[in-house]
Amino acid sequence: MAPIQLTNPIIALGSLILVTGVNGLIASHIADQLLAAGYRVRGTVRDLVKSSWVTPLFESRHGPGNFELIQVADLAEPGVWPAALKGVAGIITVAASADLTSTKPVDDNVKEEVEGFYALLDVANKTHTVKSVVYTSSVWAAWNPVPNIHRVVTEKTYNDHAVQVAADPAIPQAEKGIAPFMAAKVKVEQALWDWVAREKPSFRFNSILPGTVIGPILEPDKQPASTAGFVRGLWNSDPRSLAIIKHITPLWFVDARDNARLYLAALTTPGVEGERLFGCAERFSFPQVSKLLREAYPGKDVPELEDDGWDGTELATERPLELLRSVGQDEWTGLLQSLKDTVESFEGKTSS
Repeated sequence: MAPIQLTNPIIALGSLILVTGVNGLIASHIADQLLAAGYRVRGTVRDLVKSSWVTPLFESRHGPGNFELIQVADLAEPGVWPAALKGVAGIITVAASADLTSTKPVDDNVKEEVEGFYALLDVANKTHTVKSVVYTSSVWAAWNPVPNIHRVVTEKTYNDHAVQVAADPAIPQAEKGIAPFMAAKVKVEQALWDWVAREKPSFRFNSILPGTVIGPILEPDKQPASTAGFVRGLWNSDPRSLAIIKHITPLWFVDARDNARLYLAALTTPGVEGERLFGCAERFSFPQVSKLLREAYPGKDVPELEDDGWDGTELATERPLELLRSVGQDEWTGLLQSLKDTVESFEGKTSS
């Protein structure tokens, strides 16, 4: 990848950045790019013992003394944040519930997440060091991923359809699919923007809505692979992964490293404030992923998937690309290259 270039960042190089959920695919790449750019990182995890591999990973890539790992088991516990935010100049929040099949009422899930974010933001607003906060939303907070339907999505678009379906008592819970999960994404993000409007914090606030994130797994033997794990499952013909993949509709994709650089730009670039930014490089589907893998690796028996259409969303991608270029990268990484790098990250390192 092209070297990172920052021009007059609002947060000085060498400053400390807090990244929540740093053991995950998205957050680990964010921390990796922050460290590569010259920042120090304090990462949070829910369990230090289970995530003991994280510090050695980043020390091996960026040397000792630049990364610190802390435990935050409960995001809604206000008492954890004063110490966690000590000396912090920027915050990137990634940790959140990702239970697609939760049967709890949407508002209960929303309440839990919002309380955690409010606890963090309230403490951040009382410090005199935090200059910028970036929140992780999802493209699912903006539109309903139904293939072959043309729709125009802007920075102001929310997935109202999912909210309506989730709240409709006439629709059986079993038939709502992932609408409750998408509705929660909508409500949490809207609640945070409401907080910003109400509290008028001293720091600037932006949100990023990533598409399906694919890219190299930094520690493939120990790290939760998230969506990149579906590529691994497809590669290995894993029945459990294949069963899930069949239900993943066509969407937009982004490489994990590009996505991380978009966070870096949103956090540090002058003039970026109050924006919703789509982390989306190009349209994709898992049948397309299967086809690309079979063409790139003809000796590998990758399952062929039935074509399930295409995402017809017309998306506002100009601003995110502008910001990506502002940190030294001319274009998004293409799907094929991202897939090859993902395969390279785990192939030969595991027998499963």
